[in-house]
Amino acid sequence: MKFTCFVEIDLPIDEVIGLYDNVENLKEWQDGFVSHEHLSGTPGESGAKSIFIYKAGRNVIELIETIKVKNLPQEFIGTYEATSMVNTMSNRFTALGENRSRYDAEIEYTRFNGFLPKMMALLMPGVFKKQTQKWLNQFKVFAEKEKNHQ
Repeated sequence: MKFTCFVEIDLPIDEVIGLYDNVENLKEWQDGFVSHEHLSGTPGESGAKSIFIYKAGRNVIELIETIKVKNLPQEFIGTYEATSMVNTMSNRFTALGENRSRYDAEIEYTRFNGFLPKMMALLMPGVFKKQTQKWLNQFKVFAEKEKNHQ
């Protein structure tokens, strides 16, 4: 399963990248984010591995992120592995002018483990895209709010 989402942000691209590239900001725009811990490699660089913890209702989700490519603003590609699924997310940022940027995310789920995740992917693939778009929209709100607090 593969899909794309995007959002346009009323900020210069360098400010968007500064906010996106700071893992401490995840709590501001990703629902359920609890924590992250660096596991190996140079933190934040290609080859690095980290574990991200999210809470969804009563469930705790652990994602292992492996950074494949980090060449911001052109792209940031990571693989995310959980017990129920594996996906690759490609994030790209484009300047749309001096004070406007576009954030594009392409997600490809490459594996689903277990009956429920497989059925959700088959019967309700829009749920995955809707969650990603929600986070992009929340990033936009967070980023533009940060601009107003400077």
